[in-house]
Amino acid sequence: MKIFGIAALFAGALIMLTGCSKETPATGGESGHAATQQTFKWKLVTSWPKNFPGLGRGPETFAEYVNTMSGGRLQVQVFGAGELVPGFEVFDAVASGTAQMGHAGAYYWKGKMPAAPIFSAIPFGMNVTEMNAWLHYGGGLELWRELYAPFGVIPFAGGNTGVQMAGWFKQEINSLEDLAGLNMRIPGLGGEVFKEVGGVPVTMTGGEIFVALQTGAIDATEWVGPYNDLAFGLFRAADNYYHSGWHEPGTALEFIVNEEAYNALPADLQKIVEVATRAVNQDMLDEYTARNNQAMQKLINEHGVKVKPLPDDVLRALKDATQKVLAEKSAQDPMFKKVYDSYRQFYEGVAEYHKLSEQAYYNNR
Repeated sequence: MKIFGIAALFAGALIMLTGCSKETPATGGESGHAATQQTFKWKLVTSWPKNFPGLGRGPETFAEYVNTMSGGRLQVQVFGAGELVPGFEVFDAVASGTAQMGHAGAYYWKGKMPAAPIFSAIPFGMNVTEMNAWLHYGGGLELWRELYAPFGVIPFAGGNTGVQMAGWFKQEINSLEDLAGLNMRIPGLGGEVFKEVGGVPVTMTGGEIFVALQTGAIDATEWVGPYNDLAFGLFRAADNYYHSGWHEPGTALEFIVNEEAYNALPADLQKIVEVATRAVNQDMLDEYTARNNQAMQKLINEHGVKVKPLPDDVLRALKDATQKVLAEKSAQDPMFKKVYDSYRQFYEGVAEYHKLSEQAYYNNR
């Protein structure tokens, strides 16, 4: 009886193993075996110079993560601005399927969607911690995807620079009058606010900034902060470096994916894309926090850069102009109002809490 019992147990186990060896259907009707064998090759276009510190390294890191986690089943090739498409054509390239993916800033698409810049930065708005919280736990990402859906494009948060610097100016800024007629490279809502106080906003990609500033085509520029500003050598083209970044208090970048290409992936590769974007979103902030400090010390100690605060009257005027621009845009575009209402409600709540936590701690340490 014992021998028969052991034989029966072995036979049962063999049947179970045989059953488990059958292919399990995967997403889209493919077998699990077929899904694991299929290889996908994506192009990822960016608005930044190839491998540029911070901004340009983020997409490269994403590609490395995806290739490793997928075992080579999803291979992503990264193209810098101008290599496949110009930096300002990233969104169109992804929407049309010329590239399956892109990395840029949402404020570049304000001509298509007035609400898009909200997903980069609002002057005097949320910092990086607050922005990420709104996107991932406050309904922001759902609104972002609703905005991009008509174009067949899916956005993901794709990194953050933290608080940016106010920029480089050829002349000193001592009062609001000094901004009148000033040609400054400044995109997004910040540019519209700058125009409201008498300045002349100019939009150009990062690779064009140094020559434009050096030749006098522009009088001032914001870019990112010490890490990237040092890499571009902007201190050689302008003497006055101002803080703080009223216009971009926590600038969110984006990964955008062609919806058809994304839906063609099996579920595990879709999850890898999602997880890799979240990892890069945090990694980029970590890098900027570390490198900005190092770069600022180099600018000050090795290049003699003088860092100055913007005058109080300038900041007050910019803040008042921000409220006017946001009110006008909310009245003009229903989607802008819908997104901004969500943003504002979250901002007001988190700002009150941060008065008791983050801000209180900064004041005390």
